[in-house]
Parts: sequence; C-alpha cells; structure tokens
Amino acid sequence: MKPALVLVGRPNVGKSTLFNRLTRSRDALVADIPGLTRDRHYGHGKLGDKPYLVVDTGGFEPVVKSGILHAMAKQTLLAVDEGDVILFVVDGRQGLSPQDKIVAEQLRKRTDKILLVVNKTEGMRLSIMTAEFHELGLGEPCAVSAIHGDNIGELIDLALTDFPLEEETDLSAEQHPKIAIVGRPNVGKSTLVNALLGEERVIAFDQPGTTRDSIYIDFEYNQRQYTLIDTAGLRRRGKVLETLEKFSVIKTLQSIEAANLVILVLDAHNHISEQDAHIASFIVETGRALVVAVNKWDGLDEYARETIKYELGRKLAFLDFASLHYISALHGHGLKRLMPSVDEAYAAAMAHIPTPRLTRTMLAAVAKQPPPRGGMSRPKLRYAHQGGSNPPLIIIHGSMLEHVPATYRRYLEHTLRKAFDLKGTPLRVEFRSGKNPYAEKKAPPPTEKELRQAHSRRRRNRKKYG
Repeated sequence: MKPALVLVGRPNVGKSTLFNRLTRSRDALVADIPGLTRDRHYGHGKLGDKPYLVVDTGGFEPVVKSGILHAMAKQTLLAVDEGDVILFVVDGRQGLSPQDKIVAEQLRKRTDKILLVVNKTEGMRLSIMTAEFHELGLGEPCAVSAIHGDNIGELIDLALTDFPLEEETDLSAEQHPKIAIVGRPNVGKSTLVNALLGEERVIAFDQPGTTRDSIYIDFEYNQRQYTLIDTAGLRRRGKVLETLEKFSVIKTLQSIEAANLVILVLDAHNHISEQDAHIASFIVETGRALVVAVNKWDGLDEYARETIKYELGRKLAFLDFASLHYISALHGHGLKRLMPSVDEAYAAAMAHIPTPRLTRTMLAAVAKQPPPRGGMSRPKLRYAHQGGSNPPLIIIHGSMLEHVPATYRRYLEHTLRKAFDLKGTPLRVEFRSGKNPYAEKKAPPPTEKELRQAHSRRRRNRKKYG
C-alpha cells in the first residue's frame, strides 16, 4: 500500500505548488491568494523511486472555531489522521510566525511523523533560512523551493526513508466510471458527494463558491469502483469577475471533459435558469453521459413540484435521453435510484454495437422514412458501423450524404438510441459519402485514327445534308 504524504501549513506557504511539483501535474490551483485550496486534494507522486500518494490541504487555521475556515481546519485534521508522513510546510522568506507555532502544536498532539519543510528558499543561504525554525522542535528542517524544484528529491528520499521499495501496480487497465458532479453554485453538489460517500469528505457550506477546485475521490458502491469529481459551481460568464473564480470555472470544464459521466445537479427551490440550460448544453456538446438530479426536493408543495417539472420539460427538452431523479442530498432521499441510473448511462456510453445489426437497424429506419431528396436525386445510405464510444459514434456510409438534413440526422439518432437501449448518453451520427471513381478521371486525347474517322463522318454529313 502506498504511503500518503500530507501537506499541512498555514495559508499561502506554497503547499499547492509543492503538490503540483511532487505529482508533476497542474491539478491543484495555484495563485498568490491566501486560502485558495479548501478541500483535500489527492494525487499520485511522480518524483523519487518509491510510489506514494500526496494530499494537499487548505490553509490550516485551528484557532478559528466557526465558518468556512473552521470547516477547512476539520478537513486538514482528517487528512493528518489518515496520513503516513506529515510535511509541515512553512515560508522561509517570511520566517517563523506565531501561527506556525500553533500549527506545530496541533500536529504534535496528533502524530509524531512530521517532517518540517522550509519552502521558498531559492537563492538564499539555507543554514540562515532554516535557523529560526529549530525553535519548533520538529527536528532538522528541510529547505526546498517548490516553484524551482530545489532539493525536492532530497525531501522525498527523507520522507520515504522508513518505507520499503515496492512494485507499483499498474492501475491503468482498471477502468471504472469517472463521475463529475456539476451545477450552479450552492445547488448541493458537495452535499451530494458527501451523501454518496457516507462521510464529510468535502466541505459543504451554505455559501456560494465554497468549492473552488475540482476534487477527485475514489469510492466503492455495491462492490464497484468509481471516481467522483466534485467541481466548483458554474455562474453566468458576466458574473465571473474574480481571477480565482475564473480558474475554478476552467477546472470545472476540464473535469467535465475528463469524466465519463456527469450528474447535473439542479436546485428545486429555484427556477430552472438559462445557466442550467447552458451547462447542460456544454455537457451534451462534450458528449458525456448524463444523469439529472433535482436536489432539495423535500419541503416543496405540489404546486411548486409541478412548476419545476414543467420548466424541466420546456427548458431542458433536449435532455430527453437522460434519467431524471428528484432527490434530497441532505437527507439522503432518492439516492438509491441514482447510482443504478449512473451504471445504466455508463454502460450505454461504453456500448459496442455489432456492425451487421447496426446496418440492419439503419436500413429499416431508411425504409420506414427515406431521407428527402437533395437536388435531382435522393441520398443513399448503404451501411453503418460504430466508430467510437463515450459517446457512441455511428458512421454511416453512402452517396450524396452531404445533402442529408439535420432533422433526418436527429431521426436516425432517436431511432438508433431506442433500438439499442442507449439510455443516458448522447449519440452522434456521422455521414461519409463515397467518392465517384470516375469524377476525377479525364478522357484520353483522341488518336490519329479517331480523328480521321471523325473527319470522314463530317464530310459524309455535309454531302448528305448539303
């Protein structure tokens, strides 16, 4: 089992930069803004000879007893409890602060596996930069520069000294669904993630914009492995003003593209907005399988429920292929039917359809409703095969298919989805017209014999007709 290295420290000391350095990624948001990271963020270490996990945490402020900072501190302490080695990160340029002493005291109460990391020491005399941090009583400090990579190799060797070198198992062959939880701010995405996991894994707070980064969480449900991706809320473009929030939106859109399936969370206490439709449209354009969850369904009267259902049918009619569930993430209502729909949609997105059966179904649809004429002749659809999955891509070959209208394409998509029970996934149909083998061939120049014969015919015609 891989050891877990947990990065802990007060805000803005470079924990996320160090996380990205150790994982050789850009998964953690990095900016010169305190409190950017809020939830636990996991990654696989890519530096050093031994396999390990890296856990990034939010700025640790244990003295705060309420609000979002208190929730962040709880998440940090949970990470400390499950970690094998705590990398206590401090800022070498700012020096030892009173808050560093408070954090060190809290860590010392919970574990003795603490390695003191003095960050931002590039271009400085290391002995001078680390001298005052001996006061913390946590052993010899390790001076590094996360942004430049100075002494990172030595840090990893020191942190993993007590762990044997093990063969890293290849997990790339293990395919399991990646599920992105997406929606507007404050619709209950993090609450839904915690409800599915059965623990307070991510911060759920009654404040829009609580989640800023995309958090990947592996979990097991009914003996099957999944990866949940908790994402930041997507506002209308005109309301995304802060640089921090722009980063969060980009990470959310990247998470949708990285996922196999998306759970679109809507708020039943608010009307279905144009932003909900825009988010749903982006998911469909990306080609991801989809399950729609209308959250906060409890407490609504019958009139409010009928109003929401009417708005769903009017504004999100293009999601008729997706399963729809009315849930309460806070109280756990309706969640038992949610995961079977996720499995159904994932299976549809990854379905492999035999070419003979696909061609027969397509020809039957054409026989029932032929495509309209395009000019002087009608497009001819000859055979079909599957060109990809997630989403399923159906390639249809024939002639003059460039004249097939969009309405007929939608007719074929609807027919094929119904025939092969592809519930919960978009379906794409691509037309490929065969080339005319004689289109680019030029007639050879006439031979001398053919020229003499043509001349003779003209002479005879002049004599005959004058």
